[in-house]
Order: sequence, then structure tokens, then C-alpha cells
Amino acid sequence: MTHMQLLDEAVARNNDAEWSRRALDLIRNDQRRSADTHLLRLDLPVLEGIDVYLKDESTHPTGSLKHRLARSLFLYGICNGRIRQDTPIVEASSGSTAISEAYFARLLGLPFHAVMSASTSAEKIAEIERQHGKCHLVADGRGIYAAAEALATELRGVYVDQFTYAERATDWRGNNNIAESIFEQMSREPHPVPTWIVMSAGTGGTTATLGRYIRYMRYATRLCVADPEFSVFFEAFAKGNLQATCERGSRIEGIGRPRVEPSFLPNMIDRMMRVPDAQSLAGMRVLSRLLGRKVGGSTGTNFVALCILTSRMKAEGRTGSLVSLICDGGERYGNTYYNDEWVAAQGLDLEPHERALEAFLKDGDAII
Repeated sequence: MTHMQLLDEAVARNNDAEWSRRALDLIRNDQRRSADTHLLRLDLPVLEGIDVYLKDESTHPTGSLKHRLARSLFLYGICNGRIRQDTPIVEASSGSTAISEAYFARLLGLPFHAVMSASTSAEKIAEIERQHGKCHLVADGRGIYAAAEALATELRGVYVDQFTYAERATDWRGNNNIAESIFEQMSREPHPVPTWIVMSAGTGGTTATLGRYIRYMRYATRLCVADPEFSVFFEAFAKGNLQATCERGSRIEGIGRPRVEPSFLPNMIDRMMRVPDAQSLAGMRVLSRLLGRKVGGSTGTNFVALCILTSRMKAEGRTGSLVSLICDGGERYGNTYYNDEWVAAQGLDLEPHERALEAFLKDGDAII
């Protein structure tokens, strides 16, 4: 290598280092401008001695829990030298992660490409495009991984791969992660250490962070993970089958997967619950009426599992607190989950599940 070539390499390294410093400053400044999300206490007089809370992640700048993940993935990629100036960013996503990553790519002036299932809601696609991202739709959702890798190679870019890096990109010991935030906000409540935290899994990264933090801080809290239909996570937990696959993708966008993702860590979980899709969407609609605003389908899944655990605590005469998440708002699902024709076309009957949940919230009737 000539002296001139060595000089050019040194200049390139300096430019990369300077760009990385500027990029990290931009992301950190954006985080400082963002307040933490609210922890909402549900007013449920029938549940005397049991307090139920929802951490509202829909208030992030990109409207979902995935804002935290996208920030962590970008910080991780920059600090590990994977993301550099002018690097095209590619992600496989069901929508919300792609929206959040498109936001951070735009912040850094990087091109962004989302590889998504063709069934992804039109509202999410429009939001990615509003953030200047490009969407690449794949007919079979199981093919998004290979398609994303191929596109990254073609563009000489980086496949961010949330499904692999979600569990390692977040500092699970604290640093204002979602687990630390929950326990800090709960610290002056009547039951400050929750009996249960309930969360559904998409990548598995959030459940890994919650489970690790609970163990690290030596809390007695147990972690329950709710899984929708057409997802392999429940089988992986119940049977230890990490090679499980599913022939179709989840109807509940953002959670459930056709394969066991590398970030899903079953040993961090105390209990799993499979929630039928009709029950998830019923839970979504019931909670939306209770809050006076719409939430998404994954929040409905969380809410059903939360109600079942609360019902069992009540039946056993136990007191305590339970916490779950509002993962995103319902405005992204106007043409699907909140469209009665779409629901009917899926062969789903929400009415009996809505009645059961309403009866529980009003009179404390047991949920089976």
C-alpha cells in the first residue's frame, strides 16, 4: 500500500469518527427532548386491593414502543462501526419498528428501506414514506429476512436486523430503559413492586430487558408474556422447541413470529399465555372505550392477559399491582382491526369476548 493510500485511509477513518460523534450527539439530543412516557392507573373500583397500570408507549415521537428499540439499534450500530455516514439502512419489519427506524435514519440523513409483509397496514406504510423511507413489500411474510439481507447486499448497506440485535442493543441494567422506568414510576404507588408485568413479544427484546432487569434488581415481580395465534413463541416456551415454525404470519401486527427469533429468551419468562386473535381484538376495543381513545391490537393482547391474571388474583383473594404496556395507538389500524368488515372477513367473532371483558371490568366476573 502506498503512502498516499495510507493517508487516504487515515482521512476516511477520521471522517467516519467525526460523523459518528455528530450522529451520536443528534440521537442523544433527540432523546433529551423526549420526556418519559406516562404510567396510567386504570380506575377499576371493582378490583379493591388490586391496582392495574398501563405504560403508554404510544406517546413517543414515532407513536410506539419501537421508538426505544430503534434508538438503541442505531446507537448500537454506530458504536460498533456498522452504521457510517451515507450507509443505506435496511430493516425487516411489520411496520412500527420501520417507522421508528425511518425517523432516526432521516435524523441522520441516511437512506432507509423497509422490507415488509404485503399485509402490513396501509397507514404504517404511509407513515414510513412520510419519514422519507422506502417500502419493499413481500407476498410471504416469512421471506422478509432473506429479502432484507439481499437488499442490504445490493445497496451496499446495513441490515439492522432487529430480530437478532434487540436483546443486546438495550442496556438491560438500567440507563432509563423501559424496565427501570416502570419501577421508578411505581416506586410511590400502594404496591410499588408489581406482582406481574405483562408484555407480548415481537422480537423478544423488550421481554428480555424486563426479565433481566427484574432478576438484576432482585424483585419478586413475575413476567408473563402473551402470544397471539399463528406465533411460535408459546411453543418455544412450553415445549423448549426453539426450531418451531408457523406456516402463516400473525394477524396482530408487531407481535408473534413465524420462527423463534434470536432475541427471544424463554428463560427470562415466568409464564406464557396464548391469546386468540378474536380475544385480542375484543380486548383492544374494550380498552379503547375505557380510555376514550384507540389502541392497537398488540395492546389488546396485553390487556387480555392482564385481565386474566387480575381475575385470578381477585378469585384467590390476593392484593397487589400489575403493569402492562400500550404498545401503539389505534389510528394505524382503521382499515383492519377497527373495520367490522375486515374482522368478519377474518372469520372472527369479537362480541362474546367483549361481553366477558366488560363484565369483568364492571362486576369482577371471572374470566376463564
